[in-house]
Amino acid sequence: MKKSFVIIGLGRFGTSLALQLFEMGQEVLAVDIESAKVEAIKDHVTVAAQADLRDERALLQLGVQNFDAVIISIGGDVQSSIMATVLCKELGARMIIAKAADALHAKLLKKVGADKILMTEREAGARLARSLVSESLIDYLELSDQYSVSEISIPSKWVGHSLNELRVRNIYDISVIAICRDESIIVKIDPKEDLKAGDILVVIGENKDISNIMKR
Repeated sequence: MKKSFVIIGLGRFGTSLALQLFEMGQEVLAVDIESAKVEAIKDHVTVAAQADLRDERALLQLGVQNFDAVIISIGGDVQSSIMATVLCKELGARMIIAKAADALHAKLLKKVGADKILMTEREAGARLARSLVSESLIDYLELSDQYSVSEISIPSKWVGHSLNELRVRNIYDISVIAICRDESIIVKIDPKEDLKAGDILVVIGENKDISNIMKR
């Protein structure tokens, strides 16, 4: 399902996230106060706009309340990120994800309305993009540009079937390395045992094959 996102702040992280989301077929509004950054990305997102992030009228005109999520990626400018978070909250943004420079900044962002805090650059744009877009992806660890380990909710069509029946490796080109069921983690998997509703599968494979599974 197509979603819509506002990326406020087009530094390295914000730009990476905006490009990745747009490549994944999502609606992306990229915003920055610097015209050069807006100009550089305008042909690679849905819409790019120059705006003062601390200006309530500018954010109102952008319609931040109409998007699925607002990502405030200006962690280096504490005052601006806090002000943008406050304004987006007051304008009714559905979800606010904000990047913090340190623990104190994170506390302040949480207090003024951020729903999720990104603490470091280790939260790469590509990882966040996948989690925002996918309803089934729980967590994701990139091993290389090509391969990943991911936690995914079991596709509904797989419930009541065993891994042997599904021929996961042969048909889907991924390997299930663990199953999270209730509050336990099963690492010694019986390939003949039926999968259950609510199972979370820990899989390893190529990114494209994992993405195909999540679309089912």
